[in-house]
Amino acid sequence: MRTGNEGPQRSDAQRNRERILQVALAELSRDVDAPLSSIAKKAGVGQGTFYRNFPNREALVLEVHRHEVRQLTDAAAGLLGTRAPDQALREWMDQLARFAVAKAGLSDAMRRIVGTSDGPAQPGYALVVEAIEALLAANHEVGAIRPGVTADDFLLAIAGVWQIDSRGDWQAQSARLLDLVMDGLRVGAPGPR
Repeated sequence: MRTGNEGPQRSDAQRNRERILQVALAELSRDVDAPLSSIAKKAGVGQGTFYRNFPNREALVLEVHRHEVRQLTDAAAGLLGTRAPDQALREWMDQLARFAVAKAGLSDAMRRIVGTSDGPAQPGYALVVEAIEALLAANHEVGAIRPGVTADDFLLAIAGVWQIDSRGDWQAQSARLLDLVMDGLRVGAPGPR
């Protein structure tokens, strides 16, 4: 059965798929057991279109997660192409915070599918680490952050972002936390090379 990953789609089919993923992220974040029929209806697509793209709940949840990871990791390269490395890193950290808030809502659904909600077993984890490594390497190259910071160091430093309550003022709280992390990364930086 086709899952929508086998090649180019018509633009209307791609729009339908994107709408389904957007609605699914919102609905599954609110209720892990949200009816698939409700997601299809809110996305404005018929059951046939929905099930052609996502034959079951597992396929939908995994694709929502993959889609979010892909957007996050693609953003790293995009930001590095348009911003100074330290600005790219800080802006990407904000996107990571948004990802963490979305992922918190999906964690129950992911836990049911992959048996864990965090860490190396999580689908897409390696891609996120690659994005972090690229951002850190660019910053090391220009002397914008302290030498020797690794992806593991970075992940431990920002771990608090996953503890932020998404029902509160998470954006302001994450911005403060990530500003502190960024300030810490800059301490001891050698400066422009």
